[in-house]
Amino acid sequence: MKKKVLSALLCAAMVVSMTACGLKAPEAADTTTSQTTDAAAATDATESAAATEAGDSTGTEPVGPAVTLVYAEVNPLEGTIVGQTATAFKEKVEELSGGSITIDIQANGVLGAESDVLDTMLGGGGTIDMARISAFALTSYGGEKSSLLSVPFTFVSRDHFWNFATSDLAQEFLLEPHENGTGIRGLFYGEEGFRHFFTVNPIEGMDDLAGMKIRVSNDPIMTGMVEGLGANPTVVAMGELYSALQTGVVDAAEQPIANYQANAFPEVAPNIILDGHTLGAIQVVITDEAWDSLTPEQQDVLTEAGEYASQYNRQISQETEDKILEELKADGVNVIEVDDITPWQDACKDVIEEATKNNKELYQQIVDMQ
Repeated sequence: MKKKVLSALLCAAMVVSMTACGLKAPEAADTTTSQTTDAAAATDATESAAATEAGDSTGTEPVGPAVTLVYAEVNPLEGTIVGQTATAFKEKVEELSGGSITIDIQANGVLGAESDVLDTMLGGGGTIDMARISAFALTSYGGEKSSLLSVPFTFVSRDHFWNFATSDLAQEFLLEPHENGTGIRGLFYGEEGFRHFFTVNPIEGMDDLAGMKIRVSNDPIMTGMVEGLGANPTVVAMGELYSALQTGVVDAAEQPIANYQANAFPEVAPNIILDGHTLGAIQVVITDEAWDSLTPEQQDVLTEAGEYASQYNRQISQETEDKILEELKADGVNVIEVDDITPWQDACKDVIEEATKNNKELYQQIVDMQ
């Protein structure tokens, strides 16, 4: 007890001594300043997060008012060239617009087949603003120029197609439906690989397709090609094709390799013959209604993002297709090579002549681009 009293007296004496010498006694830590600093930091973080959510995580200033564009795609996003292209386009648009434009991709055909999507877009109402479509899909909507791109054996190589797709002629084709008053316009071109026939039962060559029920879309050029091969064209929606092959509604169909794999068609039609009858030229289109609702700066964003996505599509298409072909072979798919394409071309002569007779000079320009 005496020790505690002595210790207290010594401490008091030290404080008195320090005060007398003009010194200050040690103070307790100032928690008020620390708490104020923490609160300010928290406020700044909250405001920063809110700004990021309202705008764009890259820090780009928003370009125009906020708008969401619904983009239709009949194929899956994963594992397809068109799916990867759609994703690249979406990301670039949202980056360049500072988050003011959102691309809402509706994939796997949830909005219908390409013809259904086009009917909805042309009907107005704004439920679908954009879509990735096959060039031949415009044939029934006055797209006479675009129909030339799906004529069998027009493009002899990918380079041939891209010579067209990067030409002034391509821009003329993209604007054709707008100029015809159809109500849509093309933004950019891409491709999804050469299209090939695949069958439920094993085949060895072209002659084995004769008499088969082959799925087609509602397109006169594709129908004429199948008839030229001695087969029976049967219209089936893309979303119903798997079950149609499984149940015998059709015996065969045709798609690019990536779409063939991504839609699980090898499960029900494990034979594919690499005839490459057409290159799957695609367009991304937007309704005039949606286009006109954008500011000029936002329209520039879509144009620039379209150029980016088109180049991205060109870079990945061959590599993706080669990779998938090796995977199909490894999975036991019966892959039939075609050494001589001449018999296929001869079988399609009538449909080629019929499809190009009204635009012979224009078609020749495309052919000469190889």
